[in-house]
Order: sequence, then structure tokens, then C-alpha cells
Amino acid sequence: MARTTKRVFLKASAAGAAMGLIPAAAQAKAVRPKRQAEPLEHELTGPWQFRQSGTGDWLAATVPGTVHTDLLAAGKIPDPFYRTNELDLQWIDKKDWEYRTTLDLDAATLAHDHLELCFAGLDTYADVYLNDVLVLHADNMFRRWTTDIKAHAKPGANVLRVLLRSPVQEGLKLLAAYGFDPPAVVEWSEIGGLGDKKISMFTRKAPYHYGWDWGPRFVTSGIWRKVTLRAWNTARISDLHIVQDSLTPDEAHLTAVFEIVSDIAGPAVVDVQCPDHPAVKGHTRIRLQPGLNTAEVKFVISKPRLWWSNGLGEAFLYNIVGQLVAARASDRREARTGLRTLKVVQKPDANGTSFSVELNGVPVFMKGANHIPNDSFLPRVTPARYEHEVRSAVDTHMNILRVWGGGIYEDDYFYDLCDENGILIWQEFVFACVMYPGTRDFLDNVRAEAVDNVRRLRNHPCIALWCGNNEIDTAWQNDVPNGGWGWKQKYTPPQRDELWTAYKAIFYGILAETVAQHDPQRFYWPSSPLAFWDGHDTVRHADLNTKQQSGDIHYWGVWWGELPFSSYRTYIGRFMTEYGFQSFPEFKTIEAFAAPGDYDIFSEVLKSHQRSSIGNGTIQKYMARDYKVPKDFRQFLYVGQVLQAEGIKTAMEAHRAHMPYCMGSLFWQINDCWPVASWSSIDYYGRWKAQQYFARKSFAPELVTSWIDGDTVKVCVVSDRLTDVPVTLTLEVLDFNGTVHKTVAQPFLLAKNSSAMAFTGPAADLLAGASPESVLLLSTLADGSDVLAEDRLYFRSVKDLALPQASVDVNVKDLGGEFAIGLSSPVLVKNLYLSLDDVDGFFSDNYFDLLPHRPKVVRFKPAGSVSAKALKNDLKLMHMAQAV
Repeated sequence: MARTTKRVFLKASAAGAAMGLIPAAAQAKAVRPKRQAEPLEHELTGPWQFRQSGTGDWLAATVPGTVHTDLLAAGKIPDPFYRTNELDLQWIDKKDWEYRTTLDLDAATLAHDHLELCFAGLDTYADVYLNDVLVLHADNMFRRWTTDIKAHAKPGANVLRVLLRSPVQEGLKLLAAYGFDPPAVVEWSEIGGLGDKKISMFTRKAPYHYGWDWGPRFVTSGIWRKVTLRAWNTARISDLHIVQDSLTPDEAHLTAVFEIVSDIAGPAVVDVQCPDHPAVKGHTRIRLQPGLNTAEVKFVISKPRLWWSNGLGEAFLYNIVGQLVAARASDRREARTGLRTLKVVQKPDANGTSFSVELNGVPVFMKGANHIPNDSFLPRVTPARYEHEVRSAVDTHMNILRVWGGGIYEDDYFYDLCDENGILIWQEFVFACVMYPGTRDFLDNVRAEAVDNVRRLRNHPCIALWCGNNEIDTAWQNDVPNGGWGWKQKYTPPQRDELWTAYKAIFYGILAETVAQHDPQRFYWPSSPLAFWDGHDTVRHADLNTKQQSGDIHYWGVWWGELPFSSYRTYIGRFMTEYGFQSFPEFKTIEAFAAPGDYDIFSEVLKSHQRSSIGNGTIQKYMARDYKVPKDFRQFLYVGQVLQAEGIKTAMEAHRAHMPYCMGSLFWQINDCWPVASWSSIDYYGRWKAQQYFARKSFAPELVTSWIDGDTVKVCVVSDRLTDVPVTLTLEVLDFNGTVHKTVAQPFLLAKNSSAMAFTGPAADLLAGASPESVLLLSTLADGSDVLAEDRLYFRSVKDLALPQASVDVNVKDLGGEFAIGLSSPVLVKNLYLSLDDVDGFFSDNYFDLLPHRPKVVRFKPAGSVSAKALKNDLKLMHMAQAV
């Protein structure tokens, strides 16, 4: 069926309410239109059908959707994520597929001057036919495609057909034509039956679809974003860009830049209003010419409210409505924006050059994670899944997410949520870990893609910067003969020159020029990681082994280098954009993709759901260093999550302790695209791993962090607050039965937006003869009776601790919609893990140390119905003393 509405442009998620008609009678009178009509839009929701091209019966389809998910819904294939089904479904991407629907067009619709089909996303090689006439050829998943079909439309039924050519077959043709194989990593060509033929770099499609070291290989095809039919007369607004010209506490001066497509020459009026702030308005009379017109309307906001990142203030947003009245036409569009200044500061200092974000004049330590697409099949990502991810980031005190370059330019709704919640975005263009061709057609396609997405996203205040690619500079290192990942050495000098010329054209040329032309107030950085770029073609590559540090760093000495977690305290750059460690998801998630016979980390199924080349054995190796490796499978999953969380806790807190030298800490990664063992802190089903709970404490506005350096205990305090606070730091050495052996208390002023070493002393002095296997150091930062932060430091590895067997007293109280779970124990309960087999839900804390004689209350919000009695009876407890 078709959904028909007046065309009303609201926030990009289309979740707002429709505005009224243009209240500009005087302005309309000045233009003297014969007839005014807003453009009409019909979303083509179906019914749609699909089939393998030219063969078989037509089956019901969903648009937006993919071939894989439509086959699944039709019962033609099994769940792609279950066990090793991925291997049996690789035939799908070798075939061509077609979709069709019928447009019933009446005379009133056909009477419009223009009748356009608008595809928000076609994946990827698509030929669009109306009544068997080719009306559009598409070859880029990331572009919006529009074609006028008026000349080919007729009254009544019109058949719309979309032929989707195999991205694999098209990629193989392009590879053969190119003449040699460009370098690539983590493309699962073998799983796809292609041997060593890497093809992802030739197609403007999500790179992760070809496989990654955390994701499967599902090279999808489909109409993956919505399709609309747009009818309009004379003129319409094609873009509205809100430019912030100046910002002071008294006034914000802005310009609304309209782009208007017109068929005729003639007078028109454009105006700007802010419905929630009636004093904010402006208008101007213009004369349209046939073609594309640009018009500017200046306006002022008095006493502007600023947009702040999470934790520093309100992320205030202004809704700006732009309106056009012209002969025989009117149009309106809304652009939502936030007022803020944002700079990426690179300032020379004694240690190199800084790399930090300054928001509204305030240096802000960036706390966050890397974001990948939420599903291998993108149309399955619902608004609720985006909301859960962004809310999780907010609840964990994050203020930034990096939209990584191997995924997609995300859905508008994702950026809307980040705008509303103060989550900044490190936005990468979609290029990662391969060298790209430099043919004219490819470069033209890249330019159109970049322009389209920069213009789509530039009104979002959450966009902090644009980055050209992920890890290609560090992989190639053109000026270092033996540098990089060993790629260059495999090619002849002419081939190297060809690949490097293409790299420069894309990342120093096209993308930089696009940002400069269409979003000039934002910072552009050609690759991550990178130490320096002169704005032309000279760079310094990221290298943590140099004394003078600058730019951003990806640190993988932990995991790939198998260095201990303590190395996180040594290898610290100015801005840490990647670091991480893996874990398995919890047992309930394993059950969703594996059978009981698969419950072994070295089973074929669990190895299939592990895409790192060093994978499950590395988790086990690290675990054996600090923990007793459990024989029980569920206990192994639990200890593995704590292992990951403790390791990344070390990194997060080391980075913050080194501010202002280091001003960013983004772990890899917050989410998953399928159920898998990976670096994620939230699994595919949205379940928080231990690491996400630990991040909430490590990224809290106030932090106290402690560690042992040789024979010395060090305690550092950190504050993100913008005011000084008088506090008391209390150190308690207590044994696992709750006896306090020593207390040290010292008051001091916790300086705003800073880190400071608060205590340094010999471990032996703190222990004062107590057994290091049986005591811990509890560090508490308090403002009077208000505890701001706590930390626990153990003097031995967990496997060497004399952990007591604990009995936990549990009490459950129904609070109406959620439950309060009271927990207490006479002895230490290390890393207490709460779970329920039959009920999903969210625990406010988990995997925590329950201290002796110090009760704790955890809140639980169930996803379904459960009673307090059932919750208490079914609650499962696991802790380190059990994990043997």
C-alpha cells in the first residue's frame, strides 16, 4: 500500500509532528501565485514481491529489506546466524534478484510538473524499470537516488521493477578489468567461495558485508532504505543548511542557506521561523531562475542556549523551519541544530602536539567507544535498537562514539538520538583496510557519495569531525620502504604508484575538498590513526614508539601483540581511538546460535562465531595468566567477561589518569552485528557484558583509580566537572572477612577538569604485615557523606587470592515495574554475577565485588512479567570463588 502525506520535512528520523501551513499571507500575496501546493510524498510500502531474476515464483517481500531476510521470511533459508548456516548461504550473493510493486497513479498525481522516484538506499548494483523502461541505474549503496518518471508514467497501474545485480559477479568483473589485485585484509573471500580473490574495494558497499574479524560474510542485495514517490510543481526546497556565523552569550548569528530547484523564472519568498521561539525569524524576497537556486536568510537568536556533550550540560536543540512560497508552489523543510563551538586542538607542547576536543571553549576528555553496524542485515535495525545503544552510551557516561569506516553512514535516527543526548560523533567516510582503485568512474562515484552524505549530516551538532578512512595510512605508509603491514612489497613500482595516486586523490583530494566546500566549519582528518597531516600530501604516521606524540593512536599490543594488560599504562598516545580485548557473550546469547553439543570454545560452531585469527585461544591464554581457567562452560564465559572488563578498565583509567596529555579514550567496540565472540561491550541482543558495567565506573565524572607499580601503590583522582570540589580520599586495607587493617584519609581540593596523583606509597606500608592474598585496598573519594567514586585494588592476581566460599543473602522488593534486589555477605564475594535463565531484563549493576558486611542494592527492570517471589527463586548467582 502507499502512504500519502503532505511533504513535511521534520527531524531526519521523521518522528516529529507535522507543522501547519505557511502563515505568510502577505508574502504569498507579493508573489501572487495562481495556485500553491506543497509537494506530495507517497512512501512505497508495498505490497512488494521478489524472486531470483528471471526464475521461479514471485514471493512476498519487505521494503526496506534485503534478499537474505526476504528468503528467511519466506521459509526458503534457515536462520543465517544459527550454528554454521553462514557457510551454506553463500550462493545468494552470486545471483541476480528482482523486486516489483505496482504504482496506482491517478490523474491528480500525474498532473504535477514532476513525478519522482526517490530511493534512500539501493544495495548496490540496481537497474530500475517503470513499465519496462529503464529509468535509473545505481551503483552505490551509500547514495540517495532520484529519477523523474513523469514521461513514463500512465494513469492506473504502473509496474515498478528493481533488478539487483550480484555484487560478487560485478566485483569479479571489475577485479579482472583492473589487472592486479589491490591489498585487502579481513575479507572472507574463502568463505564466499572466491579463494584469494578480494573484491570489496571495487564496490561502494558496506565493507563489513564481505566479512571482518568480528563479523560474518553476508554480501547482501536489497532496497535497504525507504522508497518514496514525490510529486511537485514549479519549485521545491532541495536543501536547507543552517550555518552558525557567530556565537556569543548574548547572540547567535545564523544563516539559513536554501537550495531551491525551480522550473521557471519568477519572484518568491523564503522565510525562517523557530516555532518554540517566536522572536526568531527572518525572510527575504528572491527571484528564482530555472535550475538550482541558492538563497540566504540571516537571523539572530538572543541569549542562545548552548549544546553540550553528555555530562557537561543540556544538549539543547533549535528547530528551524524554512519555507518557500513561489508561483504555483510552496514548500517547507525543517532543520534541527544545536549551537556550539567545537575545535580539534593541535598545539605543540613538550611531549609533541596535543590532539583534543574543545567544546564551547572547554577542553573535554572524550570518553567512548567504536560503533559498528548493528546487524549484518541493516533493515532489521529498529529505532529501539538505536535507542538502546545510545542510551547505554549515555548511562555509561560516554560523550563520543566513533562511526567506524568499515560500516555505513548511519541512519538519520541514530544521529538524531546522538544530537538529543549529547553524544559526539567521530564520523568516518566508508573506507577501511584496503587500497582502492583510482579509475575516473570510481572517483566520480566517491565524490558524489561524499557530497551526498556530508550534506545529509552537516546540520547535526553531534558531528564532531570527518575522518577519511580507517587504518589505511598506517597499513600502507608510502614514504617508509619497509613500513606498514607489508602491502607495498608485493607490488611493482608502477602498481604502487597507481595505488598511491588513487589514495591521494580520495583522501587528500576528494574528501578534504568535499568537507571544505560543504561543511567548512568542521575538522577533516584523512586517516585514523595518524600523527600529523599538513593539509596537502605530507603526513607522519602514528607510532607509539616515538617520544614526541601527536594525533590519534590505535593500540593493539594487548590482544594482537599478547602484551599484558599493564602495558595499557605505558603505551598511551594523545588520543586513543582504538584498543580492546575480546570476550564471549553470555550463555543466553550462546543458546540462541548454538546447540548443547557446541558448548566448547573449540567446537566448530564456536570457532565459526569467532572471527579473529588468534581468537579463542588468546582469550584462554590471557585468562590463564590471572585466573583459574574453569572447566565448566558457563563459568568460562563468565570469567572471560570479567577478564575483558578488568583489562579494558586498566586502559580506560590509565588514559584518563594521563589527561591532559591524553584527551580521548575510545575502546573497540560497543556493539555487535551478530551473536559472536568479539571485542564488544554489548552483545548482539543488547545484553551488557561486564565491560559495559565497568565502563560506567571508569568513565564516571569523578574517578579514583589505583594500581601497583613495582612495589609502590599509586592512587590517581580525575574530575570531568567544571568546578572545583573539596573532597576526602580514604584508603582502607580490609581483609576478606571485613576487618579493616589500616586507614589513611586525606582531604584535598579536587580540581576541575583535571587528573592528579593523590597518593603514592610502598605497598608494604599499606599491608602492615597483612597477607597480600587475603586483603584489598578500598579507595573512596567523597564529598562529605556523598561518595563520588570507589576503587578496589588487589595485591595478587585473582588466581592467587584466598577467596572465601561465600553465602549471599538475597532480598527482593517489588517497586512497581522494577525490583530492588538487596545483597549482603559476611565475606568478600568477588565479581558477583546476577542472571536469570527465563527472563530478560536489565540489572543496574553486575559483575561487582560485594564487600563483607557492606550491603548493596541492585535494581532489576524485567523485559517481561515476573513476580518478586519468582525473581528471588530463579535468580542465579556466580562469583570467582566458584570458578574452578
